[in-house]
Amino acid sequence: MGTTRLHDPQKQAPARQGARLPFARLLIERGLVAPWQMFYALRCQSFWNVSLAEILTARGWISEHHLRALTAQTEQLRQVDLTRTPPAKESAYLLPLNFCLKYNVIPWAQLGNLAILATGRAHRLEELRAALPEPLRDAQFALTDETQLQEHIRLHHRRALTEAAECTVDAAESCRSFSHGTALHSCLLISLAFTFALLVFPNPNLSLLIITYWTIITLLATTGLRVAALYFHALKKIKKASTPSLNWSSPAPFVLPAHLTQRGRRVRLPRISMLVPLYRETEITSALIARLTRLTYPRALLDVTLVLEEKDRLTQQTIAQTRLPRWMRVVEVPTGSGLTTKPRALNYALPFCQGEIIGIWDAEDAPASDQLEHVAYHFAHAIPDVACLQGVLDYYNPYTNWLSRCFAIEYAAWFRFVLPALNQLGFAIPLGGTTLFLRRDVIEEVGGWDSHNVTEDADLGIRLARRGYRTELINTITQEEANCRPIAWVRQRSRWLKGYMATYLVHMRNPRRLLHDLGPRQFFGFQLLFLCTLSQFLLAPFLWLLWGAALGMPHPLTEAIGRDAFYVMAAALILAGTTNGAIWIAAVHNSNRPRLYPWILSMVFYFPLATIAAYKGLIEMLVAPFYWDKTSHGKTAEATDPSLSAPAETEHPKT
Repeated sequence: MGTTRLHDPQKQAPARQGARLPFARLLIERGLVAPWQMFYALRCQSFWNVSLAEILTARGWISEHHLRALTAQTEQLRQVDLTRTPPAKESAYLLPLNFCLKYNVIPWAQLGNLAILATGRAHRLEELRAALPEPLRDAQFALTDETQLQEHIRLHHRRALTEAAECTVDAAESCRSFSHGTALHSCLLISLAFTFALLVFPNPNLSLLIITYWTIITLLATTGLRVAALYFHALKKIKKASTPSLNWSSPAPFVLPAHLTQRGRRVRLPRISMLVPLYRETEITSALIARLTRLTYPRALLDVTLVLEEKDRLTQQTIAQTRLPRWMRVVEVPTGSGLTTKPRALNYALPFCQGEIIGIWDAEDAPASDQLEHVAYHFAHAIPDVACLQGVLDYYNPYTNWLSRCFAIEYAAWFRFVLPALNQLGFAIPLGGTTLFLRRDVIEEVGGWDSHNVTEDADLGIRLARRGYRTELINTITQEEANCRPIAWVRQRSRWLKGYMATYLVHMRNPRRLLHDLGPRQFFGFQLLFLCTLSQFLLAPFLWLLWGAALGMPHPLTEAIGRDAFYVMAAALILAGTTNGAIWIAAVHNSNRPRLYPWILSMVFYFPLATIAAYKGLIEMLVAPFYWDKTSHGKTAEATDPSLSAPAETEHPKT
């Protein structure tokens, strides 16, 4: 399986020492950097997976223009302006498009058998030459501006990039075949079969009885998962270990912590690329940028990409009026076939990233300042089949109103209890859409995100598991805005549940193949998570009827199954309610928000909203399976407060 290679500085340093010192001395002799600045950069380079030039430019000690000019002079290379002397069209076939984006290189000209390649990364010429196909190993290089080269590729390969972003996932694992006709056809067949069954059964109550029993079975299954979550938490099965402070971006980041090793050797701190999709986010864009500037990860290793839609002029204007840091840039996603989804935007932006690790934040996020240090720490300690890390999501506006209070309780239970239980049980983890970190080689191997799935994160978690990769949870928090308006909440939840429906239908196209890929344990977990969850939301009215019968109200099945059966069902309802109450109490305690305790009793009125959302999602599966019901952010005072950030954590789970 593919894993990110974390380079060993003890092996590489002797080979690079002679190559970098003359260049470093030249910078000092020409007065471009001070000796202390060079000393700092050389020491950082020993422990960071980054070039000397990138450290100096990230600190603002030398401009990219001066660096490119000096490299061109010392290496005797030509500098080219792609706007004035564009690449020759007949040489475009020499390198594939993905290679050009990954290494920031483009075929510029061909003189007989000699190819001339233009690159915007003067500091990575050796790495680029080693990665070139054998016929191009003797190619000559010209230097250009990195951003200018990317813009040239984006403009001249617009159609290819756009089409690729919409179909990166194999058709057998994508829901893009759920066109209106096929989805409607399938659902109509199911509906007709169900209606026929109701008509032909001699006992008209038999169908109602079957549905009721299925509802109780799925209720007990989900209750069992919550009991397991409480059990694991009570016995401290999810182990945590105290970790020393990891301040790698301090003025003296020269001593790598002894615990940051992999297989008995030191590893270099990796470059991390963060994708932040923005769509109609004018209210909170400035707050987002301010929050991200408080990250403590070394700037030379940080690559934050704001992903904007080409047609979203308002957000573009907002970004244009904001001065972005050097380590933050914008990628615009061209308008394509009419599909406008977050996974499509992520697929388009992925080839433009530079990092070994790819992370995702949402527009309203406020991550802990030391979050990326935790990510680097965990990947350094993880075994090779760990491809993904999922952080904890929380809300910074839990007290806005009743809905936000209930939402905060639900999230605390999900991320602090249920997900860890799934991890302990060895089940596949349905990923959250943010605070998600992936090894780049793995996300490229699985084909990125399904552009047509409106819950692309949960689908990705299953696809990773089917290929034998694992997801681990990390104890770092990202706070975001709780949706606190009823209609907006229903719209958001309907999108999530519609995505669950699509994910379940996609992976259950071939149940035998799914069982083979996941194994019996994870296959059972898949059914528990998706089938039981959807059943509970869609069949909740049958539970409400049972509650009414338990309280003495009439029920159609009273005479058919007898009062004793209702008592058994009532016992199941009481067990489920008690378990839910216990996990909510524990979750509120764990999140250290005692003001939420009184609102736990009102959760009984909260989840019926999800049933409404489930039926909305079901209807959309019939008429608009790819429609992305956008959630609007920035509707609370906390969302637009740039001073907010999640609390830093000081513990890591052992791996």
